[in-house]
Amino acid sequence: MADYPDNLLYTKEHEWLRLSDDKKTGTVGITAFAVEQLGDVTMLELPDEGDSIEKDQVFGTVESVKAVSDVFAPVDGKVVRINSPLNDSPEYVNEAPYDEGWMVEIEITNASQLDGLMKVEAYRAFVAEQE
Repeated sequence: MADYPDNLLYTKEHEWLRLSDDKKTGTVGITAFAVEQLGDVTMLELPDEGDSIEKDQVFGTVESVKAVSDVFAPVDGKVVRINSPLNDSPEYVNEAPYDEGWMVEIEITNASQLDGLMKVEAYRAFVAEQE
């Protein structure tokens, strides 16, 4: 079973959100469970810096040897930084989904949406139901 960091918030679509100390920005990626389901990631399509993203809406895609999957925004926000090394090294998503494999950093525009995300215990239970 994959390990899930306890300092993150999670979605039912298997994205994670790491909040900054001031909770005004967050870093987004996909979970180890999603990576296991996808297999080897071969390419990513991410938004541009400055793009707005909306909660539960597609903001990018992950291509793997098995499938092309959408990546959904955990909260509303504006993309302030993308992980550009993923363009040349998408394998970082497989090797370190919570570290080098992060996808975008966003400025959170609706903090009340954070309440709808799962803490690690709830996410572990959710994943256990799907396995």
